[in-house]
Amino acid sequence: MVADNPLLKHDQLPPFDDITPEHVVPGISQILDEMLGKFDEHERSIEPTWNSAVREVTRIQHPLNYAWGIVAHLLAVRNSPELRTAYEEVQPKVVDAALRISMSKPRYRALRELTESQDWDRLPEPQRRIVEIEVRDAELNGVGLEGEKAERFTEIERELSSLSTKYGNNLLDATKSYELWLHSKDEIDGLPENLLQRLAEAAEKKAQEKDEKLEASTESGPWLVTMDGPVYLPFLQHAKRRDLREKVLRDSVVLASEGDFDNQPVIDAMLKLRLERANLLGYKTHAEVSLARKMAPSVEAVDDFQEQLRTASYAKAQEEWKTLEDFAREELGDPAFEMLHWDLMFWSERYREKHLDISTEELRPYFPLDKALDGLFEITNRLFGVTVKPAPGEARGWHPDVMFFQVFEESGEHIASFYFDPYSRPAEKRGGAWMNELWGREVNEDGSVRTPVAYLCCNQTPPTSDAPSLMTFGEVSTLFHEFGHGLQHMLTAVDFPEAAGMTNLEWDAIEVCSMFMQEWVYDRKTILGLAKHYKTAERLPEAKFDKLVAARTHMAGYGMLRQVFLGALDMEIYHRLDPSGAVKPNDRVQEMAPAYSLIDPLPENRFICQFGHIFSGPYAAGYYSYKWAEVMSADAFAAFEEAGADPDALGKTGRKYKETFLQLGATRPPAEVFREFRGRDPQIEPLLRRYALI
Repeated sequence: MVADNPLLKHDQLPPFDDITPEHVVPGISQILDEMLGKFDEHERSIEPTWNSAVREVTRIQHPLNYAWGIVAHLLAVRNSPELRTAYEEVQPKVVDAALRISMSKPRYRALRELTESQDWDRLPEPQRRIVEIEVRDAELNGVGLEGEKAERFTEIERELSSLSTKYGNNLLDATKSYELWLHSKDEIDGLPENLLQRLAEAAEKKAQEKDEKLEASTESGPWLVTMDGPVYLPFLQHAKRRDLREKVLRDSVVLASEGDFDNQPVIDAMLKLRLERANLLGYKTHAEVSLARKMAPSVEAVDDFQEQLRTASYAKAQEEWKTLEDFAREELGDPAFEMLHWDLMFWSERYREKHLDISTEELRPYFPLDKALDGLFEITNRLFGVTVKPAPGEARGWHPDVMFFQVFEESGEHIASFYFDPYSRPAEKRGGAWMNELWGREVNEDGSVRTPVAYLCCNQTPPTSDAPSLMTFGEVSTLFHEFGHGLQHMLTAVDFPEAAGMTNLEWDAIEVCSMFMQEWVYDRKTILGLAKHYKTAERLPEAKFDKLVAARTHMAGYGMLRQVFLGALDMEIYHRLDPSGAVKPNDRVQEMAPAYSLIDPLPENRFICQFGHIFSGPYAAGYYSYKWAEVMSADAFAAFEEAGADPDALGKTGRKYKETFLQLGATRPPAEVFREFRGRDPQIEPLLRRYALI
């Protein structure tokens, strides 16, 4: 019965374990019909006032935002053929409905009239900024188009939405289908015990999926290598068999570029459509459209910024590469050894072990998930005065591993909640890590507050049969990063959902708070407080922490260069590449590589087919945002370094950061928020010092 559909109950935490693909089509269809009916009626009498042109429209859209957000979330964490089919059936209708509202000319006129009315100056600044953003977005959503152009714009939006989903599904399916079976001891030489157990468990699970019986063990195998991040990356770090590293690396760079999961035609279609859409709006390229919503003033400004980082890191990266290659030659006793793509991670890890006396695997026992969470919540309390508490039984998750937490102010007031889905599940959950929202903060007319609720999703190493989830230091860093996003969503003090948390925040400022929290994994008090051996409860030795900090700059120039390359490539294909021309994105990778890479890409390299950030994610012509935001986050963190160990100074700085970055949302431009916190514009030097590039 539609009446029992959980997607229709948009004023409660979802009963995720009851939601099935069968709910999607009838539930979303009913919501769309009701929403469009209400909007049509409202549109006929819309007035140039805040309540009529903004608040009421937000209320009308809330049921769809709630339900469709749930469906999209489940597609990311509990993917299945049935859910895909249901999602794809209603997706065009959702796109059309969103465009129906965003391209509403009566609403657009009401918003413009509001900006010119006597009431405008009486509106508080946050509300004026929201209206200005709504006007801008309406124009970028085609409100000025008429007739065939408007119809074509709608078609493009619908096609792009479908292609984005297809790209993500292809990548998920290609990752899920990859198998490299190992059967002999020499094939697993060098692999740590933790990884071997994962490979054995992966082998048993794959056999079960095929309805086959298989008993695999850490000692005797067989072992299955997958493209799941917690498997693929450690394999390249530790496998002594160079030929196997080569195979896995070569396989990885063609993932999702062949056969049934080929993303190359998807990319070609998306690039053409995004350019056509930009031209319809009067822009020359998609990059220009993208930057209309960002802090960066122009493509040229982005180019100059990325070139500054490239110049600062290239010589250091060359030095790092030579050091690593010389080290490998010495260890192998082979002065002619040439380091290739599949050698970088392996020899980088060996160098860390020998010269920095620290390895990825030896740190794992000190980072069980529960202790990492305790440390994360402790620093959050110390800096911002909020308390995070587990709330088992308060919400129903989409998987047994999902946890639920509540956040409280110093006064004891409950201010937010979040779901936490920590572990990798390659058969149904997309890769990477992310934060998303169920809903944001809103103050109702009666003064009651709807407190924000977030989703935090990671893909870290799951527990095994005889050990809890033991995290790499990188996974701890990722956890802090995503929680930084969550804090900006959950600690907002904005009363209007149109600008609360990260809603309508310029995209090149989105990563500031996440990267800021990530800085605390190198804070002595934080890490020594949380890092405890899961068996002995022994704390991480201070000497190891010092080495961990020292290792931060290991291959830092190379890492910076890699990120700048991705940002430059993104801007190249969305601003300079002719999508109808003979030169394809993969060709651009090969052409641009000499300026950014210390080794030419493999001829078959088609990693662009896995560059989900700019095709199935929101970073198209915006990947530079990571470094743009990192400049601000490093400079913001420098304020805490300047405060030193004095708890009063640290607390004062933390409260100021909370009152600006975490609470103001999109009610003020990010540059102004930074200046209020720091007293000046951001400087690039703290970031370059962080990575020993100056």
